[in-house]
Amino acid sequence: MTRRNPILWRDDVQAFMTDWNIQSRARACEECGRDFADQETYHTLLFDEKAAFRRTDICQGCWQRQFSEGGRERKGFVSYWQGIYEAPAPPSEPIQKETAESLLVKLIELSDPHYVPASFILAVMLERKRVLKVKDQLVREGRRVFIYEQAKTGDVFTITDPNLQLNQLEAVQHDVASLLEHGLNPPAPAAPDGAAGEASGQPPMATASPDPAATADAAPVQP
Repeated sequence: MTRRNPILWRDDVQAFMTDWNIQSRARACEECGRDFADQETYHTLLFDEKAAFRRTDICQGCWQRQFSEGGRERKGFVSYWQGIYEAPAPPSEPIQKETAESLLVKLIELSDPHYVPASFILAVMLERKRVLKVKDQLVREGRRVFIYEQAKTGDVFTITDPNLQLNQLEAVQHDVASLLEHGLNPPAPAAPDGAAGEASGQPPMATASPDPAATADAAPVQP
C-alpha cells in the first residue's frame, strides 16, 4: 500500500478547508422577511458561490412564487430540501461533558487542518446515530462533499470527504477518542519527580547509595 506524502496531504486539506462550515437554520424567510411559525414548512436552498456554499431558507409562499418551477441550473442552486421549522427551546443548563456533536461544532469552527480527519469521523458517527442526516452529496473540484442537517436544530454541516487511507484510520480513531475524553484542552502530562521538585523550589530528594557490605550479606551463597 502506498503512503501519501504528508506535505501534499496538508496542502490538500488546506485547499478545501473553506468547504467545512456550519450554517444555522434561519428564523425568518430570507425572501420576504416573515418570521417562521412553529411547525411551519420551509424550504432550504444551497448555492455554490465558489468560495463557499451559501444556505437560504424561504417560506412556502416564496418557494411557490420564485423557485418551484424550473431546473436547478436555471434557478442557480445546487441542492434543495424541505423541512419543518421548530421554534428554539428555552436555554438549558450548559452541558459540561463533551459530546460528539459539540466537539464537531468546535472543530469545524476552529478551521485547523489537523482536525479535518477527526471532524469527518465525528460526522459519520453522528450520521449512524441519526443525529445528522445526509441531505445531499455533491462533487466539488473532484472531492465528495456531504451536506448534513441536524434534525432538531436544522443546522447544516458542509463537510468534505478527506479520502482517508486505511493506514491512517487507527491514528484518527485514537485522536477522536482522546478528543471525546479530554476535549481540545487535554490535561498536561505529569512532570518527572525531579522536574516537580525544581518547579516547587525544593531540591530533589537524595537517593541513598546501597551499602556494599549489606548487599554482599544479602546475596545468596553459592554452594
